[in-house]
Amino acid sequence: MAVKSSQGTPAWLGAVNDRTGLALLLEHGPLTRNRICELAGVSKPTASLMMARLEQSGFIEQAGRQTGTPGPAPILYAARVDGALGVVVDIDAHEIRSCVVDAAGTAHPVVSAALPEDLDKRDPVRDVRAAIERACAASGSDPAAVHKLCIGIPGYVDPRHADELFTEALPKWPATGIRDLLEDALGAQVRIENDVNLAATAERVDGVGQGREVFVMIWLGNGVGAAFDINGSLHRGAFGGAGEIGFMPIPHAAIHYDESMREVQDLIGGRAVHALLNRFGIAGTTLPAALAALESAPNRSEVIAELAPRVALSLTPLLSVLDPELLVLGGPTGSAGGAELATLVAEHIRAESRWYPEVVATSVRDNAVVQGARELLVAEVRGELLDRVALVGS
Repeated sequence: MAVKSSQGTPAWLGAVNDRTGLALLLEHGPLTRNRICELAGVSKPTASLMMARLEQSGFIEQAGRQTGTPGPAPILYAARVDGALGVVVDIDAHEIRSCVVDAAGTAHPVVSAALPEDLDKRDPVRDVRAAIERACAASGSDPAAVHKLCIGIPGYVDPRHADELFTEALPKWPATGIRDLLEDALGAQVRIENDVNLAATAERVDGVGQGREVFVMIWLGNGVGAAFDINGSLHRGAFGGAGEIGFMPIPHAAIHYDESMREVQDLIGGRAVHALLNRFGIAGTTLPAALAALESAPNRSEVIAELAPRVALSLTPLLSVLDPELLVLGGPTGSAGGAELATLVAEHIRAESRWYPEVVATSVRDNAVVQGARELLVAEVRGELLDRVALVGS
């Protein structure tokens, strides 16, 4: 006996239409019934039924009336996004930042907090849970509605080997099983991403990476990393560790800076840059403080001139492998150096090698990791909400 398919039945068609209607409201914001008819290509009676079902089920609400039109002002309908939320978390060695994400991509506040200086007081579950609570408090959201997390870390997780964690900045995080630990304790689906990959995602969507076939995001901060964006897709590597250039041996041409240097991290990492700034008399007990002072330092150009060849030498092996058209200098040091550093790095690359990529400073200067994580999480939270509509309709 043939098995009957639900496709084509009134219930199935209603669920498809309801999903379409909610997707339009999430994408475009509040809409009238007539506008939904136009965008969805359905009749007015069908649109009316869609809005009635969605409103009754709690997926949408009336959001006032449209003004400036002849005749009676039509009702505006808006999606309700408070029932399915995500939170993005950006954590480094000293600070944790977080932000609520909803299915409409609403701009919610980014909140930050210092991590305990005493490492014994750090705990991944407690720290992430506190970040979720701070983000929800700042946006007026219910933490119980948070079902998805995207966490950016200075390191990476190898999904092939029990989620083995590779990072030097999160000493209290377990070497294996971190995803299961967080999901079990927090009751949410957890996605862990390399922070530089997330910054590159933000650059692709909102920055200078838009429309580029291949570009590389170079992160210059406490750590040194790279992200490879190829036609809009990130190359993460077979084990998740692509772009960990801070561990590369420094080129022989850079040995004259200090014979004790061994890795790129020793040449242009946070400690090296901080020491360089202090040597030029730019005060600051931390790297961020010294970089802030660099902005108005009278010898700023001298410092940049000293830093640029170090960066150029560090990037030469990467250029020989990928040969990208564009290098984007991001992270705290890249942002502080700005266009001046980018211009000098490009000049040194061209003078010392056969490559001639365009080199620019990041255009996503604030919370790039959070912005990139938000781009990924919006789609996931939206998918969860739309799936709920389909389940209700069926």
